[in-house]
Amino acid sequence: MAVDSRRERAIYASDPRQSRGRRYDEPASPSRNAFRRDCDRIIHSAAFRRLAHKTQVFVYHEGDHYRTRLTHTLEVAQIARSLARALGLDEDLAEALALAHDLGHPPFGHAGERALDECLAGYGGFDHNVQALRIVTDLERRYAGFNGLNLSWETLEGLVKHNGPLVDRSGAGVGRYARQGAPAPIIAYSRIQDLELWTYASAEAQAAALSDDIAYDTHDIDDGLRADLFTLEDISEVPLVGNILNEIDAKHPRIEPARRVHETMRVLITRMIEDVIGETGRRAAMLNPRSVAEVRDAPRPLVAFSPAMEKADREIKAFLYPRMYRHDRVIRVMADAEGVVRGLFAHYTQTPADLPEEWSEGIDTSDASSRSRRIAEYIAGMTDRYALIEHSKYFKATPELR
Repeated sequence: MAVDSRRERAIYASDPRQSRGRRYDEPASPSRNAFRRDCDRIIHSAAFRRLAHKTQVFVYHEGDHYRTRLTHTLEVAQIARSLARALGLDEDLAEALALAHDLGHPPFGHAGERALDECLAGYGGFDHNVQALRIVTDLERRYAGFNGLNLSWETLEGLVKHNGPLVDRSGAGVGRYARQGAPAPIIAYSRIQDLELWTYASAEAQAAALSDDIAYDTHDIDDGLRADLFTLEDISEVPLVGNILNEIDAKHPRIEPARRVHETMRVLITRMIEDVIGETGRRAAMLNPRSVAEVRDAPRPLVAFSPAMEKADREIKAFLYPRMYRHDRVIRVMADAEGVVRGLFAHYTQTPADLPEEWSEGIDTSDASSRSRRIAEYIAGMTDRYALIEHSKYFKATPELR
């Protein structure tokens, strides 16, 4: 008999009927709630389509089966919906946040982000979360009545705060923003629509953030195995993965290698999801939130891994860091990719007339900060392929990134 994993709606779930609305008033959709409408707008955006040709870890032409930003995003969305369903949360809001969470990533993955951050070192740096907010509130130019996608307050809040508060009640930066403060563009936008940067985001945003972690861990293992950067036996040194492999081998002693890999990833995803469900239930019993506002004001996240799974998550990342993210082959390619981004930035800084008209129009060449930010936003919107094409226009040699 099939088991329905859908729980009764949690009292602290976000309710699209109680949304705080959009920056620009619009008539309600007769067929979609506010959060479903956000999902649809994100999916139909140009920035979402570009994710198909942006790197996750490997560059786009390394092989047809490696993750891109788009396939990663879809996997995160699937996990987020599963978690939301099991926890009694709003599935549409969780999906919207999963779909939007990587919109701000530049070409060439974290290599591109590092390069743009260096290029903007004197002007506040580059942050892909800031870029995602800029895309959905201004840079998408599709609608007649406004710039951006005019998403609901809850989606914008979750996009900015899915990893927790950015500031304390006094406005001082916390966490990763403790030293330099929260990014100026987020502070500026929050003056227009107060995103309450000192609180946690909704439970749906917290679920989407953990879904990103689950997808990263499992699917980067899968891609690393496919690229022969390590073997299943290598990663079995991580206790959680080793235990899963022992279970699989005991149950299926003659399983084919490819199926063994897939079964390992499938069980790992399931274990991590089930852990979040169990830990969130325990925290809900302790915190007893009676509304989404009480989730935001709680002293710690409601949706979380257990301490044991947090440890396993750290162990997986510690394994992947030297063997995948810092592997000689990946480092060499990413160093070349960083050079492409820095080269493009330097060229457009010296010759802003080479920017497309819609990007060069209105640039104040005497204001180095706004000019540099505009150039970085243009480059951040490029796909891997387009960045290489543009680089080849202005430089004698463009790396093949292989």
